[in-house]
Amino acid sequence: MTVERPVTILILDDDPVNRSLIRAILARAAEPGLRRATLREAATIADARSVLAADDVDLVLLDVHLPDGLGLDLAAELDRSPAGRPAILALTASVLPADQQAALAAGCDAFLAKPYPPRELIATASRLLERRRQGSEPDRPDQGPLRDADPGG
Repeated sequence: MTVERPVTILILDDDPVNRSLIRAILARAAEPGLRRATLREAATIADARSVLAADDVDLVLLDVHLPDGLGLDLAAELDRSPAGRPAILALTASVLPADQQAALAAGCDAFLAKPYPPRELIATASRLLERRRQGSEPDRPDQGPLRDADPGG
């Protein structure tokens, strides 16, 4: 019997209410891997870099607009990293198709527009973590990205 290590999720959002909401959604998830995940939080890109340097993070829930820059810059930085990188789920109020394309082009594996239904966050996070666990390569925009939000309606 193989024992899998616990999942670590980084919630990167400058709004403490948003971070609290994500924590509550994950705590109520039916999927044990999400419900029992170790949650780390950051309000800035600088704080996120510290967490990423200290922990083996499996998934980053990434706000795009942060006080010290764009979360997409961090996504692009992680995407270029020679070390294994976490799955990245962009969570943003920017809902235009160009915003979604920019997130995917920067290295995000999926995109959800705020406000998103809790079930969509759970389903998307679960799929991304399963792909990471199986060692699958993340989707890229030219490969048919995993999309759970329809910015057009």
